[in-house]
Amino acid sequence: MGAAYFYHLTRRSLEETLPVLLEKALGAGWRIVVRGVDLPRITRLDERLWLGAEDQFLPHGLVGGPHDALQPVLLSHETTPVPGISCLMAVDGAEVAAEEVTALERVCILFDGTNPDAVARARVQWKSLTDAGCSAQYWSEESGRWEKKAEKTAGGD
Repeated sequence: MGAAYFYHLTRRSLEETLPVLLEKALGAGWRIVVRGVDLPRITRLDERLWLGAEDQFLPHGLVGGPHDALQPVLLSHETTPVPGISCLMAVDGAEVAAEEVTALERVCILFDGTNPDAVARARVQWKSLTDAGCSAQYWSEESGRWEKKAEKTAGGD
């Protein structure tokens, strides 16, 4: 059974944080889907990942391509499940179902801590997922490094 990790971005942008988390997830041997809410934003993230340093190349593609089954990282703006993934990274308030949290190794929910709407949406997601019995952790970078600030385990606090 997996867990939802909430990443409250306050010092670095999504574009800076996402490659770091993807690198860690790939290092764990996971296949990952990055889920956003609209195609233009996902396309911009795709372009940004291609512009990374050569020594930090992250193999990836947009969902719907001819080689989806071979991609270790897929970017999508749809909630349609992708077979064979271990990790879901939800950005920009993308939907996450409790069933996904329990079925996957990890679900990461990244949200912009400088945007009150994004913070409110993340709070709703936290409550919805933990009320459904999912384990969750809340991570903040406010101090300058990532620190776990809260945790709720399935069936407890």
